[in-house]
Amino acid sequence: MEIGIDSFAAAPADKNVSSAQAMDELIDRIAFADEMGLNVFGIGQHYRKDFLDSAPSMILAAAAARTENIILTSAVTVLSSADPVREFQNYATLDLISQGRAEMVVGRGSFIESFPLFGFRLDDYDELFAEKLELLLQIRDSETVTWKGQFRAQLHKQSVYPRPMQKKLPIWLGVGGTPASFVRAGHLGLPLMVAIIWWRNTPFSSIDRRL
Repeated sequence: MEIGIDSFAAAPADKNVSSAQAMDELIDRIAFADEMGLNVFGIGQHYRKDFLDSAPSMILAAAAARTENIILTSAVTVLSSADPVREFQNYATLDLISQGRAEMVVGRGSFIESFPLFGFRLDDYDELFAEKLELLLQIRDSETVTWKGQFRAQLHKQSVYPRPMQKKLPIWLGVGGTPASFVRAGHLGLPLMVAIIWWRNTPFSSIDRRL
């Protein structure tokens, strides 16, 4: 069994605490978790004023320089509104910096601010995620990719670098209780991170399980 912590990198509520100080304290907590022998630390991704984690791979990279053993992961990467090529490059770079301790948890996200920010329609919510997950996995499994989809420019024999230190960068599927998401994970052979989204009616108890 592995035990870890996920953080949403909340912006400071105290006006006397700066965002820079809050970020420094967050990295201190990750370093302390590593010292205490926790197995994993995850950083969420939000695009709201009350969070500091719109670029979680940057936070994790800073933490990588101060830690030795702890796994560093997103929790989750909002893949629907992101570029799978760039996200893979970010976490492959993190894997090199951390010497093989990077992982990704990808999901559709429970907030919607990133969709208009990056020019995507909420009507395409599920189709965006399915297509981008397909591309991300193809990039993870093959250095050179030929791919065509609906929402992104096609790739023809394009090589994606850098490659991670790990032979196969671990990618988890982050789900909030939707049965179809469990089916998708099963079809793709992906491990699950199951989260309670407290404002939704869900049949699942609070789970954050590394399978």
